[in-house]
Amino acid sequence: TKRVIQYFASIAAVGGAGKKDSSKGTLEDQIIQANPALEAFGNAKTLRNDNSSRFGKFIRIHFGPSGKLSSADIETYLLEKSRVTFQLKAERNYHIFYQILSNQKPELLDMLLITNNPYDYSYISQGEVTVASINDSEELMATDSAFDVLGFTLEEKMGVYKLTGAIMHYGNMKFKQKQREEQAEPDGTEAADKSAYLMGLNSADLIKGLCHPRVKVGNEYVTKGQSVDQVYY
Repeated sequence: TKRVIQYFASIAAVGGAGKKDSSKGTLEDQIIQANPALEAFGNAKTLRNDNSSRFGKFIRIHFGPSGKLSSADIETYLLEKSRVTFQLKAERNYHIFYQILSNQKPELLDMLLITNNPYDYSYISQGEVTVASINDSEELMATDSAFDVLGFTLEEKMGVYKLTGAIMHYGNMKFKQKQREEQAEPDGTEAADKSAYLMGLNSADLIKGLCHPRVKVGNEYVTKGQSVDQVYY
């Protein structure tokens, strides 16, 4: 995929499509820089590949009346969602988590209310936390730069980081079973408070949605009690 992207980017440059928007990079730059952003959130270390793509990409190329490349878009599908919450011993979660924890941009740690120790977060420490062939500090800067070239506003970029941090806190939420009931309740709210804050939600509403979700039965919605196992699932 990288070679394909680089090829079309070179066509854009030769065809004079490299007009630059003052707020973002040229079309050539954007085509190339889409890759670091996609890999940060969609690639991970597996048993056989330190930088394995865990999703599919469909690249659509648009040409103008003269036959020159005018734009491109990429659709993603089949992301391995289970990796966000579970990894094998010799594998790793998606690169973006470890990039943020690399402390290359310490202001992110402050904003996301996190430490730089991956073992503080259960979702990202079930397998490997470092990869010899990958420099997470350098990759974070590449990812951050890619957002700028792609035209993300500062608010949008920070929003992406906040959602990523929220996932780390979300994985630390603990629940226990109420006495004499099969109903789950929170066992402390610190992680939920941080996760909800980063997502712009009310912490109580987040906990209620997990422990007492609303489900549709026929034409009506009812509140359903959840056991601890159901909440974690």
